[in-house]
Amino acid sequence: MDNFDAGLASETSRRRFLRHAALGTAGLAAAPALAQQLVDLKLPGGNAERPMTSAFPGKGSMILQRVHPPLLETPMDVFDKSVFTPNEQFFVRWHWADIPTSIDVETFRLNVFGHVNRPLSISLAQLLRLPRAEMAAVNQCSGNSRGLFQPRVAGAQWGNGAMGNAKWLGVRLRDVLDLAGVKAGAVQVRFGALDQPVVAGAPDFEKALDIDHARDGEVMIAFGMNGEQLPLLNGFPCRLIVPGWYSTYWVKMLNAIEVLPGPDDQYWMAKAYKIPATPGANVAPGARDFPTVPINRMIPRSWMTSLPDGQAIAYEASIPVGGIAMGGDCGVAKVDVSSDGGRTWYRTTLGVDEGRYSFRRWDGRVPLRRGANPIMVRCWNTNGVAQPMKPIWNPGGFMRGNIETTTIIAA
Repeated sequence: MDNFDAGLASETSRRRFLRHAALGTAGLAAAPALAQQLVDLKLPGGNAERPMTSAFPGKGSMILQRVHPPLLETPMDVFDKSVFTPNEQFFVRWHWADIPTSIDVETFRLNVFGHVNRPLSISLAQLLRLPRAEMAAVNQCSGNSRGLFQPRVAGAQWGNGAMGNAKWLGVRLRDVLDLAGVKAGAVQVRFGALDQPVVAGAPDFEKALDIDHARDGEVMIAFGMNGEQLPLLNGFPCRLIVPGWYSTYWVKMLNAIEVLPGPDDQYWMAKAYKIPATPGANVAPGARDFPTVPINRMIPRSWMTSLPDGQAIAYEASIPVGGIAMGGDCGVAKVDVSSDGGRTWYRTTLGVDEGRYSFRRWDGRVPLRRGANPIMVRCWNTNGVAQPMKPIWNPGGFMRGNIETTTIIAA
């Protein structure tokens, strides 16, 4: 791609990167003016209306969950237009509000250190000269759909739009680690970023992967997204891509890679983003003292996107329906739909396979009756895992993956 030519060192490329790297201090520091339009996410338990805003730099119309730090949700109708989520409407989730509002691409360095033979300080120009890799992969927040949990749980009350699919361009993490020379006995790799805590003593946001996972050839350091430079709100100048895993591991504004001789025992791995060590990460509401493990692989999910929930339409004997599906940590095998509460299922036609970690389009047809029609969608992945009928529950509001229902009113 022309935007990523190794000629970054040229003045033209340098100016191009600087233009995209700087948003200006006011861009993120000031609370954006909110649009008057509201969207109803139809979350159980109330407080389901959210403002729509286009006030964040580089972003189009988004559902505002929080200003500081920025939490922006993608409207569901965006997912009906393409299996690739446009950069300007790709969801945003930060943990700390102290986010750089501009990046000096001349002085930026990606540091590789710890249990290695040759500590590195890699400039952006040097990173761009390494062998390239490209992959389509879904980036999904661990708490996507948390607002649908019943009983309700604490945390950002996302609808279904804390996710997006992009074609990521970058370099393999394995190649960078090989340049540093990983020492024998390495156990994990920890990743740090430029965003900073706003409270004294709070832990820097850092995540870790097992050494074999980090070196599997799929984990990437990306600087490109859907044929463009990575937007600042999505992690410019580079971010980690961990295909098939929840986005808590996809560290944005990546600037530190530390190889560890033992497991990471710091806060964000030892205490945060833990799920019950039970089938489906499911426990009874109110349960305590259950064993936990760090959240990890994603599970299959699917949604109908061709019509919104609650839409009234003229009665027809049958209608076309369509949407998106994801296999989680592998590909999509099939998607079925039902319009009678799951008693009868109809096979859909799958669209182009963009890769096993990508969204995949599905299209089908279902019969209607007059009145309310609960249209259900179910995905099977290529490992034979299917979405369950019954929702799970856990106190973190993580890993929702049950069959979703969109009710259409035919009159």
